[in-house]
Amino acid sequence: MTHPIVPKIIELASPLAEDLNLELVDAVFQTNKTPPILRIDVRNSDGDTSLENCEQMSKTLSEKLDLAEIMPGAYVLEISSPGISRTLTSDREFTAFKGFAVNIKTFAPYKNQKEWKGRLLDRDENVIKITQKGKAIAIPRELVAKVQLDDE
Repeated sequence: MTHPIVPKIIELASPLAEDLNLELVDAVFQTNKTPPILRIDVRNSDGDTSLENCEQMSKTLSEKLDLAEIMPGAYVLEISSPGISRTLTSDREFTAFKGFAVNIKTFAPYKNQKEWKGRLLDRDENVIKITQKGKAIAIPRELVAKVQLDDE
């Protein structure tokens, strides 16, 4: 479940990332840590995401968060790259990674299994389609808990 502060952070951070030629990929506020951790994943639109990219985003976002007074008290800000073995969430990612190997985990068993591996074919409003050994499989989206790139 997303923390209620995350949409405000995304609204503030997305244009900052764009100004740095970065894409905000994910934001998570982990309140189960002391102090809480605000983790922002960014990707460089032109190539590999560098440590310098993360440092620039951290400095810029930290200043804006302090001015906006969005954060309740002390927190740790982590800026990182999502890496290759990451969770796919946006339409853009599902389009960009068509044909790539993915792992899909479901909330409940579908056709007697909760984990699926295959090549990503497509995603629409109802299903995520993969291929396994040449056979197309359509997994209902309401059952899908997570879709990750398979780093094998």
